[in-house]
Amino acid sequence: MLGDWLQRGVVSAEATESHRIWTVAEAKARLSHILRCAEEDGPQRIGTRRTFVVVPEHVWQERAEPDVHVGRWLVENMPRGYELELPDRRSIRPIPFFDHGADDAGESAGRRGSDIS
Repeated sequence: MLGDWLQRGVVSAEATESHRIWTVAEAKARLSHILRCAEEDGPQRIGTRRTFVVVPEHVWQERAEPDVHVGRWLVENMPRGYELELPDRRSIRPIPFFDHGADDAGESAGRRGSDIS
């Protein structure tokens, strides 16, 4: 069928070659050509069992999601509708990770940590 299309001029040989699925061996041998086809004619597929697509970087960047800073993501995705009770920052609060029933080793380790300058 493709041969008939080529003879009738419906599809050119160049267009057919640029939109085909390349084998890995062909891609290794004709990498420069495949890169040129990707730039001029669009994405090129390589592989038959597991297919990979070669596209120019500017196409990849246009379709990639923009990087979002973690702080902005947290603000944009914070839970809504919950009233969190935040303690006053000036109040004296217990230290949540301090073990009040620590043995002597733990207490001395805590004192040593506070002596570090």
